[in-house]
Amino acid sequence: MRTTANNMLLFLKGLAMGAADVVPGISGGTVAFITGIYIELIATIKSFDITALKLLKSDGLRAAWHHINGNFLVVLLAGILTSVFSLAQIMHYLLLEHGVPLWSFFSGLIIGSVILLLRQNPPAKISEKLLFVVGVLIAYGISIAPSVVLEDSVMTMFFAGAIALCAMILPGISGSFILVLLGLYPVFISAIANLEIDLLLAFSVGGIIGLMLFSRFLSWLLARFQSAVIALMCGFLVGSLSIIWPWKSTLYQEVSDAGESLTKVTENILPNQFLEITGHDPQTLLCLLVFCFGFVIVLSAEFLGKIRRDA
Repeated sequence: MRTTANNMLLFLKGLAMGAADVVPGISGGTVAFITGIYIELIATIKSFDITALKLLKSDGLRAAWHHINGNFLVVLLAGILTSVFSLAQIMHYLLLEHGVPLWSFFSGLIIGSVILLLRQNPPAKISEKLLFVVGVLIAYGISIAPSVVLEDSVMTMFFAGAIALCAMILPGISGSFILVLLGLYPVFISAIANLEIDLLLAFSVGGIIGLMLFSRFLSWLLARFQSAVIALMCGFLVGSLSIIWPWKSTLYQEVSDAGESLTKVTENILPNQFLEITGHDPQTLLCLLVFCFGFVIVLSAEFLGKIRRDA
């Protein structure tokens, strides 16, 4: 049985996981792994099965609650949700007012995550190295293709939640990164900041269903092909850097009759070109500083994890 102190510590770990999943580049799964709750988290997700329903029917709520590790789940989710809703307001403001430095910060986080993952799981086989290259090419191909701006509909958010929350149990890939890849990160942050209940509910239901359906498969995949899976994920991360490059110029944009963006084609440009084309300050020095800050944050997490293991 957990003590009050243990529950407070678990709540703080939930805060850290929530913060990680709000920003692209840091994985909530990585935080869970570093803080020592990853195995219990996976086991808890797996426990939502037929056995839980049978226990609820035969032995009552207490037995089913114990089977699904309910106390652990409630405290952890409380920390995650507190962090997500607190940080979403900040992210919404930064996306609107300071987008260029923010994407630079995300770039630092992602590069740091790649280095961290490759140091922990270096691709030794040729097949793993090839998977890394394939991941880079796929993500880069997505980045240079015309981006379809998905509408913020209930169905869109349902499927986004199903995909993004599955990333929570994958160390190295954050749910927010998946949303960036889908072009839905600003939509998600805006929905939280403005408390758009219908979109948030659709996202949550999709996420729960996605976790239930795919958690066992992902666990099986990681258990048997961990190095190969991580090599592919690292490739995705590296290739995605083109997507979140801070300085962009819009080449073509298709707008609906209602004035909403449907298709958008952009190209990555250098800071000096950004000034010439857009007339806005590229904030090069600030971008470099926040990039380094994001990079250091991820590697600091590895250092803290090493201290914990050695203690």
